Amino acid sequence: MAYRKRRKLRLKKGAYVVIVLLILLVVGIVKGIEYKKQKDYEATYEYKLITKGYSLEDAKFLDSKYDNAKKDKLLELESTDNIIDLINQKYFLFRNLDTYLEYIKDNDSEKLSEVVAICNVHANNKWYTYDLDTDISKKELMIVNKFYTMDKSYEPANMKSISLSYSYGSEGDNQLIDYAYDKFMEMAEEATEAGFHLMVTSSYRNYEDQEEIYNYRKTSYGERKADQTAARPGHSEHQSGLVIDMTSKEEAYADEFSVSETYKWLKENAYRYGFIERYPEGKTYLTGYSAESWHWRYVGVKAATTIHEENITFDEYYEYYVLGDN
Repeated sequence: MAYRKRRKLRLKKGAYVVIVLLILLVVGIVKGIEYKKQKDYEATYEYKLITKGYSLEDAKFLDSKYDNAKKDKLLELESTDNIIDLINQKYFLFRNLDTYLEYIKDNDSEKLSEVVAICNVHANNKWYTYDLDTDISKKELMIVNKFYTMDKSYEPANMKSISLSYSYGSEGDNQLIDYAYDKFMEMAEEATEAGFHLMVTSSYRNYEDQEEIYNYRKTSYGERKADQTAARPGHSEHQSGLVIDMTSKEEAYADEFSVSETYKWLKENAYRYGFIERYPEGKTYLTGYSAESWHWRYVGVKAATTIHEENITFDEYYEYYVLGDN
C-alpha cells in the first residue's frame, strides 16, 4: 500500500515536471516567434523609416508609394525636414529630390510648390548654363528653351505655307509643320466666324535666321535685353516649325493685341486646337522670357488641354507629363 502511494507520488511529480517543461517550451516558442517577428519587422523599410524620424503614418505611406531603391535614397538623407511636404506637392518628381533640397538651403522662404516648379524646369540654374538636347522624336511635344538646344542642322519636314489671308509678308514666308498647320487653319476659321481675324507675323525660322535676329538685338540692346526678348540660335522654338507669332487684322501691333478681345478669345479657345500661349504673364521666372501675347506653340490638343486646365507652362508640362519620374 505504501509502495503504491510512493509510486503515485512519483508519477504526479513526473507529470508536474513534464507540464512545467511543456509550459517552458511553449513560452520559449512564443518568445522565439515574437523575437523573430521583431527582427523581421526591424528589417522592413517601415521600421527603418520610423527610426529615421518619420511617423508611423508617413512611414507606411512612403513604404507603399516607392520601390526599394527610392526608399534607400530616403534613408540616406541627412534630414527628414520638408520631405513629406515636398512629396505631397502635385508636380513632385523624385528624380529631382536632391535638387529641391539643395535649392531650399538658399531659398528657405520659398513656397514648396514654387521650389518644385523652378527645379523641375531647371530654372534653379542660370539661363543657358545647363545644356540638354532637344528630343525631336517627341514631335509636337519636343521642347526647345534656354536649357534644351536644337541641333543647328534641324529642319522640319512636311511644311505647309500659310496663305496671305492669314499671314503678313510674301507668299510662302510663313510656314508650319502640316499637322500644326491643319489645326491652325481650323482655329483661324472659327476665330473668323466669331469675329476675330488672326494674322501670322512670323513662324518657322531656321538656325541662321534666328542667329541673325539674336545678334542684331544683342548688338543693339546688349546681351541681357536680347535674352529677355529673343532666343539664342539653337534655343528658338521657331526652328521647330511648331510656332506662330500672331496678332489680328484689327490689332496688328503687340501692345494693342495684348489687350484685345482677339487675344482674350485665343486664351479661352486656342487649347481646343492644340495651341498654347507659350510665354504667359507672370511666368518669366520659369520660361526665361517676358510675356509674349503673340507667341503661340502647337503641342497637340491633349497637352494643350492639360496646360490650360492646370494653368502651367509647357516647360512644367514637359518635365512632369512627358519625361515623368524616370
